[in-house]
Amino acid sequence: MFDVIRIPAFKDNYIWLLRKGASAAVVDPGDARPVLDVIEREGLSLTTILVTHHHADHQGGVADLLARHPAEVVGPAAESITGIKRSLRGGETVSVAGCAADFQVIAVPGHTLGHIAYYGSGCLFCGDTLFAGGCGRLFEGTAAQMLESLARLSALPDDTAVYCAHEYTQANLRFALAVEPGNPRLQRRVEEVAVARAAGLATVPSTIAIEKASNPFLRCREPEVVAAAQRRVPGARDELAVFAALREWKNTF
Repeated sequence: MFDVIRIPAFKDNYIWLLRKGASAAVVDPGDARPVLDVIEREGLSLTTILVTHHHADHQGGVADLLARHPAEVVGPAAESITGIKRSLRGGETVSVAGCAADFQVIAVPGHTLGHIAYYGSGCLFCGDTLFAGGCGRLFEGTAAQMLESLARLSALPDDTAVYCAHEYTQANLRFALAVEPGNPRLQRRVEEVAVARAAGLATVPSTIAIEKASNPFLRCREPEVVAAAQRRVPGARDELAVFAALREWKNTF
């Protein structure tokens, strides 16, 4: 099993470095410098770069990493990814050289049309699809696509560690509490996250179980969530309409 190292970048991004012995892989390196700092400090050899989608804060550092390390770049076939060697659409398996890990590739369109996630060894690297307490904005895809993508991820084992790409948890949970104030697990999570952030600690990874219990975007059939959506959009009666109403509400929350 590999170790996962959290590398903060920009204002609130997380780059994930997977390490086993002296070998490393990296997920969504929007900035090369902090990744190179870790690689050089620890004496690691970078073998693989995994990209979830084309946004610059997820692949902006790829070119500089490749200038120093002859790594294999894998990413979505439907998007423009710097230096890509293997194009993925979902359903494939990616073997990460040196980390003794195989990842299932899951198609998760919504935030972008070609967005993919990587699942293996009990870990989910999901970019900007599923967040701790929330989900990504719909920049390219539809609400139906995102809802289906979230359903794929929520079907993973409950103990799956969810490594999303941003520290958005506290803001996401403020919205979640507006949607479902009567959820005791959500109430506890809000308190736990407040303590963690006050101490300067990260709130990622979470787990699929935690998300299913407290993330409103995975709870669109729960009566309190449905009622909240219907106060915004009275005609929101099915799961998709509820999800779309929540996503639109969150955009301006």
